[in-house]
Amino acid sequence: MGNKKTISILGCGWLGLPLARAFSGEGYMVRGSTTRAEKLNMLEAEGIIPYLIRLSPELNADHNPDFFRSDILIVNIPPGRRREDVETFYPAQVRAVLEQQPSSKILFVSSTSVYPDLNRVVTEADSLTPAEADGRVRSSGKALLLGEQLIEKYSAQATILRFSGLMGLERHPGRFLAGKKLDSNGKAPVNFIHLDDCVAIIQQLVQQEVWGEIFNACADAHPTKAKFYEQASEKLGLAPPEFNPESELSYKQVSGEKLKQRLSYQYIHPNPMDMI
Repeated sequence: MGNKKTISILGCGWLGLPLARAFSGEGYMVRGSTTRAEKLNMLEAEGIIPYLIRLSPELNADHNPDFFRSDILIVNIPPGRRREDVETFYPAQVRAVLEQQPSSKILFVSSTSVYPDLNRVVTEADSLTPAEADGRVRSSGKALLLGEQLIEKYSAQATILRFSGLMGLERHPGRFLAGKKLDSNGKAPVNFIHLDDCVAIIQQLVQQEVWGEIFNACADAHPTKAKFYEQASEKLGLAPPEFNPESELSYKQVSGEKLKQRLSYQYIHPNPMDMI
């Protein structure tokens, strides 16, 4: 094991499981959590030390506190978009995690949904406070901002990583809007990132010891919604969505330049059109 550190990944799902595999393959001791008892054996078979961690929003009484005793904690639990109480429930989940007093080195997986549509390029300098987000971002976005705020107060060494729309594995965007008639303008740019880049970026942040920062992570290219979703739908043999060209243009174009410069990172998949 040498000097390799221990990493706990809270949430071994679509992103967390490939990430755990990647770190385990590099020789890290990886602790991974799941909310489903039937997944424990699968995690163990992957070389990941499995833990049953549920947040409802308090921690399950039978949780093993050793999970939180790693050198680095990666918090990868998205807010439930369909929860009416998400703005209180999600921060309570984050608070329950922090009450376990994990390592000060935390990587918090967030989303660029924390930014409102400003009809221009948005950067980390456009971050809102939770109060400012009222009425400007969706409830799930505000919940993430509240979670970010708790993480930042807990540790000056916490890094927040805001991913744009997620693609890869079973997440094919051709299914998202296929056949729908939308009251939105198809000229708006899209913001996406591939799973391969999500994993590689987190690896680089950990390897380069980049803490106490906020980053956007988004592919370089931003094709229009009309062009992107038409091609994505047709790739699956589905009817493309119909956009309303008369609708007011409302969008944000997420910049990931800060991350690229800080990590000297080049995207594996720089263009969403090539991810389809």
